[in-house]
Amino acid sequence: MNKYVLVDGYNVINSWKELKDLKDESLEEARIKLIEMLHDYAAFKGVNIIVVFDAHFVKGSFEKHEVHKNVEVVYTKELESADCYIERNVSILAKKGEVAVVSSDYLEQRIVLQMGGIRITPNEFLSEIQNINRRIKERIEISYVEKINKLENNINKDVLEKLEKMRRNL
Repeated sequence: MNKYVLVDGYNVINSWKELKDLKDESLEEARIKLIEMLHDYAAFKGVNIIVVFDAHFVKGSFEKHEVHKNVEVVYTKELESADCYIERNVSILAKKGEVAVVSSDYLEQRIVLQMGGIRITPNEFLSEIQNINRRIKERIEISYVEKINKLENNINKDVLEKLEKMRRNL
């Protein structure tokens, strides 16, 4: 079964302190950081991530789709909010599989539930991402420890003792 997660990009950026602080310096950097975080999550969970950024105040803008690694990034067209794009696509994606929407907008959450989707608040999603990052780190550390190749594990015990005596000049 396909799983989709639609993320209201600016809603999440404004909900997560790290990204909100980064946004105050550079909105572009905050978007990039969010996409990187979503990439790691998507790779670990095996879900399709679509992050939607409002461009409805940008005069003459057209809907634009990009793919960054395994994350689809959508910039809405002029006069279309991320909420409208998400609402339009939840029912389409729900026919293909399970759909979750990350947004703190209460009205958006209600609409998503009515259309057969699952709602996730930005804080719930951040907790899930942090848990997954811990699990990834643990797997990497375990993998690294397993790959340590020590001489004593690969040599006869008598030879090892003789080498140790030579090292100590005994």
